[in-house]
Amino acid sequence: MVLGISTDDAKSHTKFVTKYQLPFPLLTDAGGKVAESYGSYGLKKFMGKEYMGISRHTFIIDPEGRIQKIYRKVKPEPHANEVLQELMADG
Repeated sequence: MVLGISTDDAKSHTKFVTKYQLPFPLLTDAGGKVAESYGSYGLKKFMGKEYMGISRHTFIIDPEGRIQKIYRKVKPEPHANEVLQELMADG
């Protein structure tokens, strides 16, 4: 099962899911508690400025709820195929 989650509100998620025709649920993490617990919220730097924000990460979680792999600094375009290829190779 694939799930997406972000701190954006439900209205923006609906637009995003429709625009990109996502074939999986996109959950709302109001307040960022889930992102923070997974280490996906914290200090970021851009053009010499520091700010708190979300980092795009992917977690492969087994049926027992254990994290099997973490992808950090994800680039959206090639990422889905990267994960799919790895999952298919693992059988």
